[in-house]
Amino acid sequence: MARIAPVPWDELTDEARERIESGLASGMYSTPVPVQIIAHSPNALRSMDESYKAFFGRSAIGQRIQELVRIRSAQLGTCEPCSISRKDESLCDADLSGLGDPDAGSYDRRERLAIRFVDLLAVDHHAIDSSFVAELAEVFTAEEIVELGWFIGQAIGTHRFMHALDILGTDAPVVGGART
Repeated sequence: MARIAPVPWDELTDEARERIESGLASGMYSTPVPVQIIAHSPNALRSMDESYKAFFGRSAIGQRIQELVRIRSAQLGTCEPCSISRKDESLCDADLSGLGDPDAGSYDRRERLAIRFVDLLAVDHHAIDSSFVAELAEVFTAEEIVELGWFIGQAIGTHRFMHALDILGTDAPVVGGART
């Protein structure tokens, strides 16, 4: 069980239940558990859900790059639930196993740069300098660079938080299910 127990389904507000059901039906959410934890804060749930909706299936960078970035961020943040979920059918196991070394994989230039962007933002953001941004600009528009950076930043923080919550943990929750 996660360190903060999920809000039980029958104790979710109508708004929370509708957001979770809609996200599950669209494929935006693979499992309700993390969202049920976030539901302890209606503001956090609204923010997370609206942010996901803004990108899911409609991003300027495309679903495949978005999914490669999301999964790479999950790998770096050791967020197991996100590392194993798939939201783009074009990705195969070989695509995902090569994320740690994008130059060795069969990624196109945009994909390699997007994966590198995740790695840099997660572990050495000071290395993102003018020459790296210029390299991004060779294959991405300004809109895509901003969206990619924003999405990566959101993913990194979310994956680190989900890891801190130990979503798939086996110990009893530290914080019970009652909202406080």
